[in-house]
Amino acid sequence: MRIGELAARTGVSVRALRYYEEQRLLVPERTPSGQRVYSENAVDRVRMIQHLFAAGLPSRSIEPLMPCVVTGEVTPELLERLRAERRRIEGRIDDLIRTRDRLASMIDAASAYEGRTCPR
Repeated sequence: MRIGELAARTGVSVRALRYYEEQRLLVPERTPSGQRVYSENAVDRVRMIQHLFAAGLPSRSIEPLMPCVVTGEVTPELLERLRAERRRIEGRIDDLIRTRDRLASMIDAASAYEGRTCPR
């Protein structure tokens, strides 16, 4: 499929797909005239890249993970990298939970004074 079709099927912009290629996250075939042609599995790969970006991984962290995504090849180094990323994400989740809980306490306290001035 061409880049426009991949963009339409994944909801990712053509510009983002070109960036993924630049970062070696996505590798299309090329026609003799140089046009990009993507296989059907590129759809799943782009979705995985999007999930990893959404989890907060930068492209430099995603690129080394791609062999596992593509071939299923797992090395001890790759496994440790995956574990490290999981620990980092879990830390972010813990921070977000603490922030949410503080905000909930503030809302509860402020709700008691709704429509009035809070004591200082």
